[in-house]
Amino acid sequence: MAQSHVIRFGGAAMLALALSACGAKPPKELPPEPGSNVSTTVSTTDTQTAPVNQTVAGSPADFTAQMMGRDTIHFALDKYNIDPVAGSALQGQAAWLLKYPLRHATIEGHADERGTRDYNLALGERRATAAKNFLVSLGVAADRLTTVSYGKERPVDTASTEEAWAKNRRAVTVVVE
Repeated sequence: MAQSHVIRFGGAAMLALALSACGAKPPKELPPEPGSNVSTTVSTTDTQTAPVNQTVAGSPADFTAQMMGRDTIHFALDKYNIDPVAGSALQGQAAWLLKYPLRHATIEGHADERGTRDYNLALGERRATAAKNFLVSLGVAADRLTTVSYGKERPVDTASTEEAWAKNRRAVTVVVE
């Protein structure tokens, strides 16, 4: 009896494999990742190409592309003060936000894994608020900026090393739709 179950199961598995082989073939070229800023083209004739996915000026994707990594600022251990490197990045963010006055942004505060959850949530909030206050000091209207703290809950690097912790101590400016 056990042998007949094995044969039945084996036969069902072979049938499923055979049917799956008859499925659609994968495309020759995969589409870009969701939210990608990469511009792709589609051939309209043998000699012409038309853009498919261009970054629209003033869009969240445009902000990310224009900042080239300066949408994120980093902090020293247990600190939330804006150093000259972070200030330079925030000046670039402010210039973009002032150019597109109808856009709003959320500033996310983060911490590394050390410390309690409550401590890191409070530290993340202080970091986000410091970045917001700096942007406001450069002329960005405060009502266009919101803050949120994720504490240690959303690390970009999950390793427990000094390098990983330095990456995770950050504030990220995200332009919202």
